[in-house]
Amino acid sequence: MTVHATVRPSLLRWAVERAGWDLHTLSAKAPHFEAWAAGTETPTFHQLEKFAHDTHVPFGQLFLSEPPYEPLPIPDLRTLDGRPIARPSADLLDTVFQCQIRQEWFRNHLIETGAPSVALVGSEDLDQPPREVAERLRALLGFTASLRELGSDYANVIKELIKRLESLGVLVMVNGVVGANTHRVLDPLEFRGFALADPLAPLIFVNGADSKPAKVFTLLHEVAHLLLGSSGVSAIGNATESTHGLERWTNKVAALCAVPAEQLRADFSGLDHEGALEELATRFNVSTLAILNRLYEEKLIGRDEYFLVYGQELESARERWIHRDKSESHGNFYNSHPRRIGRLFAREVIASALQGNTTYRDAYRLLGIKSHTIFEQLAEKLGVR
Repeated sequence: MTVHATVRPSLLRWAVERAGWDLHTLSAKAPHFEAWAAGTETPTFHQLEKFAHDTHVPFGQLFLSEPPYEPLPIPDLRTLDGRPIARPSADLLDTVFQCQIRQEWFRNHLIETGAPSVALVGSEDLDQPPREVAERLRALLGFTASLRELGSDYANVIKELIKRLESLGVLVMVNGVVGANTHRVLDPLEFRGFALADPLAPLIFVNGADSKPAKVFTLLHEVAHLLLGSSGVSAIGNATESTHGLERWTNKVAALCAVPAEQLRADFSGLDHEGALEELATRFNVSTLAILNRLYEEKLIGRDEYFLVYGQELESARERWIHRDKSESHGNFYNSHPRRIGRLFAREVIASALQGNTTYRDAYRLLGIKSHTIFEQLAEKLGVR
């Protein structure tokens, strides 16, 4: 006997919007959706269970009287074209929750071992001039000409910055999917990263699905959040148009750190030749959008030129994401997974389990793995014995 389920159309639409499905995805995954939403058909329990699984919604929530309110658990500083972004997706929510669970374990671990607080967290405030803070941050991270000489080798720039941050006690996670689920790709048009400020266990998450130069800027931006001791989610957008004073400050610190005014002025000769913007972006290891912001801030280009070119570059970024190669390989698991969960975090969890302070079951959950074989291979890869 086939059992059907009655569910409110508003809950069905909420689940689809929360999952971020486009019309093509909706048609492929739930071909009867329009009939369900119109009330001309009723889904079976089996169909509804699959729908809940595919949209990453707890099955029971589909039987509520109205869609639940799901705010982000940290300040939402995201804007797009100067406007706040209304609703976080299931992918963003799940990613923040995963990071909070890992941060909580790491904090408790540090308390048990008597570790000191991380000095950089809360070391600055909004009254400090961004230019001076940027200089201190550049010195702290060693983000000097030696790193910029790597040019377009963004992967190594990011690797070096992460290594320096981890040496200071900051957890850094760079992941382009939810957990290790390569079918749930994080959308950089929704968010680029976030910071979870904590005196003992500060955490930075960078959306690994974003472009490599954008990830450099996001990393610096989230460090600026930690300098203020503030948590928050950030997104792609025009830095000068942000509605958040805190976000404008952190954007400026990150931009000044990556692109010092004196060097930018010395290297800039106009945008009147093809590739000029890309050349500058490569020279400073950041995105073209970050360079445009700096050119405008230093009054090297006018307002009209800035907004014209910025709009073109933003649209280009959107097009690259929409038409990205979705078959792209995610590489070797044992190379990519430590980056996703953070090498510092992974090493500490593995060491704690080997010492008997954390159960293997909890370690597997925290590491996002399912077997002892993978645990052993990760331990070997990270040099933990």
